[in-house]
Amino acid sequence: MEILKVENLTKKYGKKEASVTALDNVSFSVEQGEFVAIIGASGSGKSTLLHLIGGVDRPTSGKVFINGTDIYKLNNDNLAIFRRRQIGLIYQFYNLIPILNVKENITLPCDLDGKKVDQKRLNDLLDTLGLKNRIDHLPNELSGGQQQRVSIGRALINNPALVLADEPTGNLDSKSSRDIVDLLKLSNKKYKQTLILITHDNNIAEEADRVITIQDGRIIKDEKLR
Repeated sequence: MEILKVENLTKKYGKKEASVTALDNVSFSVEQGEFVAIIGASGSGKSTLLHLIGGVDRPTSGKVFINGTDIYKLNNDNLAIFRRRQIGLIYQFYNLIPILNVKENITLPCDLDGKKVDQKRLNDLLDTLGLKNRIDHLPNELSGGQQQRVSIGRALINNPALVLADEPTGNLDSKSSRDIVDLLKLSNKKYKQTLILITHDNNIAEEADRVITIQDGRIIKDEKLR
């Protein structure tokens, strides 16, 4: 089942002669439960692509469909609601709220949505992420790897259709990076999450089901690994 469809996606910054094309007529689709890695050099357009898929930015032209919804036909308020319910975002620098503890950071999307927290799912996530003995800790009391685990929990708590990870290991040491990749793979298998991961690390990319290579804002290779 197709969960994501990207059609002729283009993003330009600036006007006329000063215009820079960050993404140039990109099209592809992703099946439910796939683990897709997107790789490319710095400035290739891969993060721009992820932000457009996630509804964080709007394209110059083109469309993104998630579960059949044309997300850019939604107004800003409805897009924010859709993003909160259907898309889990994981960033390189965690983006945790410093005054909230581990449990509060993970359940923040539920609170923003006025939705009761699924305690069974929360407990399962805390157990899977190895955070049960850290639930009352603030972000500054955690290691980088633990903070990234919290951001993964926050991304998964609402059981989103799509999980988008932008260089999630880029700020971590090699052991923590390995742990985070293993957790993302586990979420892909255990929770059947569709995962799209941006990385510059070819070793991480090779663990995906499929690797899309971006260069100068275009897809130059789309390879199925398994």
